[in-house]
Amino acid sequence: MAAVKYTEFGAFLRSRRDRIRPADVGLPEGPRRRVPGLRRDEVAQLAGASVDYYNELERGAGSQPSEQMIAALARALRLTADERAYLYHLAGRPVPMSGSAACHIHPGMLDLLQRMPSTPAQVITDLHVTLVQNPLAVALVGDQSGYRGPRASFVYRWFTEPEARDLHPEADHAAQSRAFVADLRAAAARRDAKDAEVTSMIRSLLEASAEFAALWAEHEVAFRRDDRKRIRHPALGVVEVNCLHLFSEDGRQRLLWFTPALGTDSADRLDLLAVLGTQQVVDSTS
Repeated sequence: MAAVKYTEFGAFLRSRRDRIRPADVGLPEGPRRRVPGLRRDEVAQLAGASVDYYNELERGAGSQPSEQMIAALARALRLTADERAYLYHLAGRPVPMSGSAACHIHPGMLDLLQRMPSTPAQVITDLHVTLVQNPLAVALVGDQSGYRGPRASFVYRWFTEPEARDLHPEADHAAQSRAFVADLRAAAARRDAKDAEVTSMIRSLLEASAEFAALWAEHEVAFRRDDRKRIRHPALGVVEVNCLHLFSEDGRQRLLWFTPALGTDSADRLDLLAVLGTQQVVDSTS
């Protein structure tokens, strides 16, 4: 990245953090604050970066930030879509496609997510690419943020990688497959007919999975607006939850949150989940 853009990149980061109050991003105000907005260490914490690395970015030094780091900074600083595109420009990176794992998260979705600390919740795209998860969602369904390319979509992994199905009991796999295909057809219908992203995914799945091809031929169309599903957890066993969806205006993003299913012991299990967090423990029932 050119030196002048490095300097502008750092200046832009400083200007954006100065306008955000800690309470806006779920941080305590605290006494004796010397800056009106966020401190550098707070932005680093929110973006999942080291303080030293973030300091280098603001100074206009260091290496070119990755697309994932730019996306994390955009979320931490509550950038608008235009501001985010400008940040990518300053970093010399292309703006990610709308459905990619680094795409811009709807500000309202992100705000709601951060107001649900005691409920497993995550924001995904219409193609089931996970954009952000809260800690309880990571603890419940695992970290979904490390996938790139077509594999970033859970639907793609569901039909091409058998281990992806370990999240649900085998008895539920057929129903999950049918729901995923109907939901994908509904998502494709909302997009432009020439949308390359969804067209490529459907073509790849038709070639890779006979199960997907058979279900696609049935032409079922239905968004997943709410589900009652069973999730296999390595420590808690099977947790039965209601999965609720809130859609953005254009339908491209969804806030998902999980509540205990009535008539089950899932409320107690989810309470225990908050204690266990993401500890790697073995299910004693297995």
